[in-house]
Amino acid sequence: MNKIKILLDSTCDLSDELRAKYDLDYFHMGLTIDDKNHDADLSWREYSQKDFYDMMRGGKRIYTVQVQDHVFEETFKKLVEEGYDVLYIGCSSALSGSVRSGLNVANKVMAENKLAHIRVVDPLNAGMGQGLIGIRAAELRAEGKSLDEIADYLDQVKLHYNQWATVGSLTYLKNAGRVKASAAFFGNIFGVKPILISDAKGMNFAIKKVRGRQASLQEIADNVERTILDPEKHYIAICHADCEEDAKALQKLIEAKVKCKGFLFGKLGPILGASCGPDTIGVWFYGQEVTIKGE
Repeated sequence: MNKIKILLDSTCDLSDELRAKYDLDYFHMGLTIDDKNHDADLSWREYSQKDFYDMMRGGKRIYTVQVQDHVFEETFKKLVEEGYDVLYIGCSSALSGSVRSGLNVANKVMAENKLAHIRVVDPLNAGMGQGLIGIRAAELRAEGKSLDEIADYLDQVKLHYNQWATVGSLTYLKNAGRVKASAAFFGNIFGVKPILISDAKGMNFAIKKVRGRQASLQEIADNVERTILDPEKHYIAICHADCEEDAKALQKLIEAKVKCKGFLFGKLGPILGASCGPDTIGVWFYGQEVTIKGE
């Protein structure tokens, strides 16, 4: 059996420490800021997370760029030549074209090299939901599972990875085309906070709206308690967009309700952050199968 290389992309939001611990790598997406191209780096080497979100608070528009085909092809070919089977777990196909592009390139590489074995999984999730699926793949690899066994299993369970999130302002979702300008304007005035899930199609969907930051955090904690499965066997992941104190407060709310294997606490990366904006908070975990399909 060949060695297995597991790759994600810039939306997985796994820290350097977690990627090293589980031997995970990722394809780098891109950013365009003031007509200049930048790397969507999860290590935050070019700029700090605070600097990034302060740019957005200052009014800069940041545009995202999916993984390029030539990057997929070069990486897949290199890993195959090194004797690896390859698993790519991309950003939800409802949010990015990267996973479709990755699949097309994988099929091309396998057609040209009959020894190549590449599987592409659309997790129908992003952020630390995608990251947790990558961690589960690494655990299965450590158990000696084959590439096909891992990929088939992930396809079976991926909709069990729940997301509950909220944003600091509706302005950035409006800029990204996720809400109407009028709804964002009046929502910001009245302190409306959407509660966002990743639905069964892999799209971020506002399942509910509440008024006020504290109410949104409490709503998220309540829904974690309601939908989580076997928490003692699984991690709960919390990511924030430069609002660490609020994220810690949310963790305390969840801890009061749920006893889990542990918390993975991290930073919302630049790709998702460009659409959601500063002060976004998300929670991801293994729970009840997601069946809701948004509009």
